[in-house]
Amino acid sequence: MEALRDTDPACIGSHALLARLGAGGMGQVYLGRSPGGRLVAVKVVREEITGHPEALARFRREAHTVRAVRSAYTANLIDASLETAPFWLATEYVAGPTLGNAIGARGALPAQTCRRLGAALAEGLASVHAYGVTHRDLKPQNVILGAQGPQLIDFGIARGVGATALTQDGQAPGTPGYTAPEVLLGGEAAAAADVFALGATLAYAATGRPPFGTGVASTVGYRAVHEPVDVAGVEPGLAALIEACVAKDPAARPDPAEVIRRCGVRDALVDDPAYTALLALGEPVPLHEMRTQGPGYPYVPTQAAVPAAARRAGRPAVWAAAGVAVLAALSLAAWKLLPLGGADGPGDQARGGPTGVTGSPAQSGAAPASGGASTPGASTPGASTPGAPSPGAPKSPAEYIEGNQISHYFWHPSADPDLAAHGVGQCNTAVDQKPPGADMQTSAKVTGGSVTIEMRIKYAEMSPVKHEPYYVSVAVRAPHDLDVSGKPFKVDNKAVGFTSKPVDIYGKWPSGEFLTLKYPDDFAEHLDGKTYPAVPLTNDPGDWTLVFYHVEDDPKKYVSINCSGFRVG
Repeated sequence: MEALRDTDPACIGSHALLARLGAGGMGQVYLGRSPGGRLVAVKVVREEITGHPEALARFRREAHTVRAVRSAYTANLIDASLETAPFWLATEYVAGPTLGNAIGARGALPAQTCRRLGAALAEGLASVHAYGVTHRDLKPQNVILGAQGPQLIDFGIARGVGATALTQDGQAPGTPGYTAPEVLLGGEAAAAADVFALGATLAYAATGRPPFGTGVASTVGYRAVHEPVDVAGVEPGLAALIEACVAKDPAARPDPAEVIRRCGVRDALVDDPAYTALLALGEPVPLHEMRTQGPGYPYVPTQAAVPAAARRAGRPAVWAAAGVAVLAALSLAAWKLLPLGGADGPGDQARGGPTGVTGSPAQSGAAPASGGASTPGASTPGASTPGAPSPGAPKSPAEYIEGNQISHYFWHPSADPDLAAHGVGQCNTAVDQKPPGADMQTSAKVTGGSVTIEMRIKYAEMSPVKHEPYYVSVAVRAPHDLDVSGKPFKVDNKAVGFTSKPVDIYGKWPSGEFLTLKYPDDFAEHLDGKTYPAVPLTNDPGDWTLVFYHVEDDPKKYVSINCSGFRVG
């Protein structure tokens, strides 16, 4: 969840908008408040696809399906506008993370938790199937972990019996890695295909890895058709159930009732400690502070009001408000910060006065040196998001970016050991905006106690005209949040991290060279006017995340354009 942007509408229909919940291929999803005060999730179709009949047909199908299916495992439709732009639908708001984000943040679930989750999802599918509807896109990102149990969302490609498929020419419905082999081969997406997706989803929950590995859609799809699911390390009984669900022959798969029986659940999912620990991940901003806001009230993100001391020492005030009990027990009042350039000690003048880190590119303005070639696995940025900084007329760049946002990005190495050894991996969620020009290339090479980070826009040198400046700041984030001494808490890091001075990504045109930065030398964290030095890599071994941000003239306004990472230790 994040604050509304300046370009977001104040309301949609009669619903006041309070915050952003996320974005997808169809459009933006907002947290809204109905006229009577009920919290709703409002999905708004992006303007650029409103002229595509197939996209609108898919959206209308989703609204009609959600209206028709009344289940404890689906959010009820509240309101919709399906005939004139802007097209939108509002459903009940379910507070909680998606299963995909929860696993990305916390890792694989215990086997017994997976059984309880599998039984609940199977019951949800049975409920949906009873209405004559197949979901056709069950996957971790389409499962919300709610306080009463999991909820199935995104029925945009769901079908009733006898309905006509709505897909792009030559493409099977669903998501690679979760789409059944018979569907990939052009067959029917019947109820058994949803069971395949359920098994693949459980494999992800049990391992923390994509069920059929990573790669382009065709490669992942080939594995789903011809190769076994990845259940390495999974408890044998659970692994056997997953393998049965993802059997290549749909007739060999158990139906949802048999899945429930084989899960052998004897107690409630919501009483499972591993499940309940995940619920707080979906509400990092306390909702009670937003429910009085809407049209006529400026939206102020709660995390911006948290004192700098609490945020630098692990942002625990935010998580405690969200219900993370383990952090609520920490004594925040005892923590005292000594930021570089602060007024807390006699060494301020020697540290460079009020501006902070001496020699950091975030302060010095030194241009980075050129670099070498990229490594395999450069990530591909996602689609443009409404409200993002415009890549049009350039503005003077900010000297740094302020760590005023909550970051939801986590990088994980490839499940393939050979690829992981070369630094290949992927992030858990799509970025906000694609940079102008061709795709972005990045690499990160760890040497001793430092990492060399390279970036460029692919094939920019082939343009006959120099591009307008496009300023990028790189954020380096440790796997865990850090205390005042730079030591990690065993809590996933939600901070923006240590960032570099924004540089023009086209600064090396027309040579095509990479821009190069080195961590920790070129990085610092900026919070509430204070500057903090980057911590050594050895402080927190594990999977570090790199997020590349486009920034203009305001250090508090920036959007992600690429995500990658590297492993320490």
